[in-house]
Amino acid sequence: MSDTILKCTTRHVRIFTAVVENNDLILDHGHLTLDIDPDNEFIWSDKAIRNVQDYFRELVDSQADKELSDYSLRKIGSLLEDFIRKLLKDGELSYNPNSRVMNYSMGLPRTQELL
Repeated sequence: MSDTILKCTTRHVRIFTAVVENNDLILDHGHLTLDIDPDNEFIWSDKAIRNVQDYFRELVDSQADKELSDYSLRKIGSLLEDFIRKLLKDGELSYNPNSRVMNYSMGLPRTQELL
């Protein structure tokens, strides 16, 4: 086993083979840490966060019998990005107008149509 932290960093998801202690990442190949939306681009409900965490556990469980690699973490990260995009499109998330960067990375915000 390597002495290097495996990680996946996407726009809205960071996954590490580490635990967080005193704001430091400590290598732990037996543990995955998930950081959702580190730039606070979205407004999250507790339900939306639970949905992402549950899907993350499901994806990790599906890899249980396989060797963990950079590739498998990137695949999990990409699938989580797609899931977050779906939550946004379904109206379960919304863009945070107080985010430091408003780039609409997952598409334009939903707006109410005027008749």
